[in-house]
Amino acid sequence: MSTGPDVKATVGDISSDGNLNVAQEECSRKGFCSVRHGLALILQLCNFSIYTQQMNLSIAIPAMVNNTAPPSQPNASTERPSTDSQGYWNETLKEFKAMAPAYDWSPEIQGIILSSLNYGSFLAPIPSGYVAGIFGAKYVVGAGLFISSFLTLFIPLAANAGVALLIVLRIVQGIAQDCSPGWSLPIRAMIKSLPLWAILVSYFCEYWLFYTIMAYTPTYISSVLQANLRDSGILSALPFVVGCICIILGGLLADFLLSRKILRLITIRKLFTAIGVLFPSVILVSLPWVRSSHSMTMTFLVLSSAISSFCESGALVNFLDIAPRYTGFLKGLLQVFAHIAGAISPTAAGFFISQDSEFGWRNVFLLSAAVNISGLVFYLIFGRADVQDWAKEQTFTHL
Repeated sequence: MSTGPDVKATVGDISSDGNLNVAQEECSRKGFCSVRHGLALILQLCNFSIYTQQMNLSIAIPAMVNNTAPPSQPNASTERPSTDSQGYWNETLKEFKAMAPAYDWSPEIQGIILSSLNYGSFLAPIPSGYVAGIFGAKYVVGAGLFISSFLTLFIPLAANAGVALLIVLRIVQGIAQDCSPGWSLPIRAMIKSLPLWAILVSYFCEYWLFYTIMAYTPTYISSVLQANLRDSGILSALPFVVGCICIILGGLLADFLLSRKILRLITIRKLFTAIGVLFPSVILVSLPWVRSSHSMTMTFLVLSSAISSFCESGALVNFLDIAPRYTGFLKGLLQVFAHIAGAISPTAAGFFISQDSEFGWRNVFLLSAAVNISGLVFYLIFGRADVQDWAKEQTFTHL
């Protein structure tokens, strides 16, 4: 309980010092958790909801269409599912087909559908930034998440009405989902900044691989490994669960190396990016040669996701180093490049798979690895970790 003089003193402090003491008083109150941790939890739940909506069609599409599985090849697999497993798979398919229709979507159409979410996503940062400046970011995030969640309920109806309507719905969903960049920017200096372009190119190349894996892992597991519908969803989630854990571990390792001054910041960024690009690229290119073994295929997918998470402590967070003043805008700009990659890569994957059912997956993985390594080379040459001149706060001397 506060005494009379304490209350008067508090009131005097508030009136004389503005909102500063109010903020300090609020921060001193104890609750379930701090405001910072509470906000982080809410944002994580928002991200969880968004990525769930991005992933759900990728998991469902093998069961929705009737032509994801390539025709049997004489040398496609030497490790066949057991009779009981195959019987369960056939029984599950029969039960599902009795309840849900099969859509005659070619692999190209499937690629466009899976890409369409990103068609709208890379257009959204500019208007969302303007609206957020007027109404506040929390209203933009809340409204976008509500609209996207609401539209998810209409995906089955849109699929029944036609593929064009489904693509339009997914585009609108993408616009409703990503970010709120800031303004008053040194645009000309940014355009000339090679360290910034190194990060942008790296974002595009690394998210090319990410969106390919996110969109086509369920299809690959369902068609190549002949997993049943239930197991396909579980196995598709496994690489991403491991990847989430490894992102945290990679960040802790990077902080440890930096705090103990074992490695310089730029060395950490480039080393972690190189590890997160080279090893997953080699693993994914090797996938078609181990598809005869279900266990090896899943091991490779999990390892690829786990090691690629090192990029989160490398190039993907490097924009905080070179321009901390403009993190809001740069994060939005980077998301634009990521969504452009997401708009192209699943479409390209669908094209390759439709052209050659036997070598299509190999070509998809080879292209993803080539794009990813090209981005790595560009980043290793031009990447920097010091604050750029155009991102430093200007100081003025008054005479």
